[in-house]
Amino acid sequence: MRFVDLLKSAVLLSAGAATALAVIAVLEAQELGYDLLVPVSAGWWLVAMLLGGWLGRRRRPAAPVARALRDARTATTLPDLRPGRVLLARLWPLLAATIGAAALSVAFPQVASIAAGFAAIWALSWRHQDAAVSAIEERDGVTFHVASGSPLGPLRLVRTPGLRRELPAEPVG
Repeated sequence: MRFVDLLKSAVLLSAGAATALAVIAVLEAQELGYDLLVPVSAGWWLVAMLLGGWLGRRRRPAAPVARALRDARTATTLPDLRPGRVLLARLWPLLAATIGAAALSVAFPQVASIAAGFAAIWALSWRHQDAAVSAIEERDGVTFHVASGSPLGPLRLVRTPGLRRELPAEPVG
């Protein structure tokens, strides 16, 4: 799986988890009669979105992404391409946290509300990472793929030859 696709998927799945947890929190709060929870949650979600937007304002790769790109090994063949397996192996903490927060919200809707805010922070703070990696790929003429490995181990990337794009010089004047 291409690394940019993993980054896009992580952002979209985090945003989806935030939305699902927010809906669960609101429904459970109404069912349990927690009248104050919805307005307080809305405030937390607004703060979370502002924080995530501020953290994700830069269009450079974040430190973990830059480290993964720097440590990528070069290969001439593509790694094993199983996107579903790679997504599950890399995003299982998001899945576990979402399911856990949803399960706990049956008795404590505050848990889903808080988790929704953190998922929103994650989604908004990582929203430009795929574009940063794509720019590096275009500049260097390479493609980064996620190497298969342990779901508990660090992310490893493989750098393969790609298509380099030469841009014509801009006319002066």
